[in-house]
Amino acid sequence: MAKEDGKDFNAMLNDSKDMPKIQVITDRKSIEKYGGNRMYFAPPIDYDKVMKRVPWGKLLTVGEIREYFAGLSGADFTEPITAGIFVSIAAWASEQRPDHDTPYWRTLKANGELNAKYPGGVEAQREKLEAEGHTIIKKGRTNIRYFVKDYRQALYELHSL
Repeated sequence: MAKEDGKDFNAMLNDSKDMPKIQVITDRKSIEKYGGNRMYFAPPIDYDKVMKRVPWGKLLTVGEIREYFAGLSGADFTEPITAGIFVSIAAWASEQRPDHDTPYWRTLKANGELNAKYPGGVEAQREKLEAEGHTIIKKGRTNIRYFVKDYRQALYELHSL
């Protein structure tokens, strides 16, 4: 996100626009990629609510949240671009609140990758995850990325919400 200091992320978090909603898509490539034509849009606050429930030492991925929402809504899949944006909004909104009550660092990108768009970037997320006992590994030579080692072993079961 650009120019985070000048944005009110809590206002963004609570602006549901016209969500939740299901949209039927007709693009054949997208239907094949996502396995259906019913695409769900969850409001930003819903991502925050799910992220708040992840306990110390446990992890989630944005993909897990998307699958959870699709299942709850009866859709085939949850829209991926807004999902990534809304997870970042939840992280920045938490940083702007005095209680910092969303443990956003426990929500990872695909394959256990750390999220450079979180407050403080991957270094801050890495510190928080290592403090909870996770091992962070570095991959790549020029395009360096960071991942939680064996992240699947620490995944939080969303169906238990």
